[in-house]
Amino acid sequence: MKIPELHNYLAEFLSPAINPLKLEKGANKDYYLWLDWTEAAALYPKLAEDGFGLIGLFGVEGFRGYQGLSLLYIFEKRNYSGTLVIIRRADSPVSSIAAIFPSACYFEREIRDGYGCEFENAFDRRRLFLHETYPANFHPLANSFKNQPLSLPAGVEDEALYPFKKISGEGVYEVGVGPVHAGIIEPGHFRFSAIGEPILNLEVRLFYTHRGLEKLAMGKDIDFGLKIAEGISGDESAANTYAYSSAVEHICSSRPPRRAEQLRLILLEMERLYSHLADLSGMLTDVGYPVGAASLSALREELMRWNKRLTGSRFLKGIIAPGGLLKDIPGELITELADYLYAFEGRFSEQVEKALAKTSVVDRFETTGIVNNRLLIPLNITGVTARASGEAIDTRLNQPYGFYPELSFKLPVLPEGDVMARFRVRLSEVQTSLGLILKTAAKLSAGEYAIPLKPVNGYSLVLVESPRGQSLHWLWLRDGKIERYKVRTASYCNWQAIEHAVLGDIIPDFPLINKSLNLSYAGTDL
Repeated sequence: MKIPELHNYLAEFLSPAINPLKLEKGANKDYYLWLDWTEAAALYPKLAEDGFGLIGLFGVEGFRGYQGLSLLYIFEKRNYSGTLVIIRRADSPVSSIAAIFPSACYFEREIRDGYGCEFENAFDRRRLFLHETYPANFHPLANSFKNQPLSLPAGVEDEALYPFKKISGEGVYEVGVGPVHAGIIEPGHFRFSAIGEPILNLEVRLFYTHRGLEKLAMGKDIDFGLKIAEGISGDESAANTYAYSSAVEHICSSRPPRRAEQLRLILLEMERLYSHLADLSGMLTDVGYPVGAASLSALREELMRWNKRLTGSRFLKGIIAPGGLLKDIPGELITELADYLYAFEGRFSEQVEKALAKTSVVDRFETTGIVNNRLLIPLNITGVTARASGEAIDTRLNQPYGFYPELSFKLPVLPEGDVMARFRVRLSEVQTSLGLILKTAAKLSAGEYAIPLKPVNGYSLVLVESPRGQSLHWLWLRDGKIERYKVRTASYCNWQAIEHAVLGDIIPDFPLINKSLNLSYAGTDL
């Protein structure tokens, strides 16, 4: 099915209030519209009413000749190919749009921390990635700030502590979990308010290990930028290096060889496979079915070993790069992989059937951790979570890229929105990934696996479907160096879903709900 172009829709949607000729095309399918605040304020409600979702918002200094701070608001209309980027200068008071687009809340708090830009009428003015010990008036993304060691105070006053939302009433109590956990996982704090057993409120606080990757990228060459993309989230290396590489390629008006695009797709789907196997196994672990969990973990381990054979890295690092691949993958090895996956499919299906035959598994999965469909667009929830809540969205189909337009597949969509729905969607997606790999392997082209690229000036926005959902990469190159590299992973938005999914459930179900959403801490700590 051909996806209609957003540009054609925008031309009619904007007229006559805003001249469509003001739309400027970026290097990809990103369309830029410079507006003053009055024009933008009038347009935002219309965009929301028409079904547009805010999928990104970030700051850039020195963009298009303006030396101050510009804000880039990125909108997507589902089932249209392309994105709308509204740009406005922050040279006058900036009003919050979180009341219209709730996903803006995190974005605005991030910009306030990074640049010191205040948003009028914002309903949440708390810090986001700068925790209490960071000094006042410290805004590390501003060009005026140079990377250097910080002298941080040993402690903070009580009044400076993070003000969690308080739920009051007879019998209400709080339970704090984290940020340090019993398992070997990254830090995150979960503040529950409950009465009896049901959860009344959950507030998630993340960003405990913010790494400053966006600041680190500034002024670096594209090879260094590739290493940054690779380290954003370890189990999304293929998706993030693909997005970064695609952005560079779009800016350079180049396209990798067909063989490279085919091999990239195989690697992207191998990443999806081992990620889903980890989640499926983890969900079975959390409901006390270790036999099934161990069987799926064993299959995942086999996939990881295949990753090592294909690329030299269990996590698919050191392979995808601007222009194609850093090295070729022999056709005989791809044929051997296909033979393995044919056998893998039967073994996987057998283990899943056994798991779903256990009433103890089904009872814990069904009706637990429901994510309501009405939250998906306002919070920009994507990936398995969205498809398990009735929304047929997948960047591979809605915003097709790479070799995906040459392949067709059915999107698994379920309406229930609970843990069971997310489990079943993942089962279907494993089958889909297997099919995509096998189809691609059967028609693998000969020829080159990379082309040389010479960096040029420009900027590009790229969307990819990582195993967790839609990730956004915006890259601006100038004089062969990275001027700005902004990444918004799927986890960044999807973390907000868990605060709604647990309501009415009990605290012991939280680990299961959390695992069913499979969110990355590192994916927020950029």
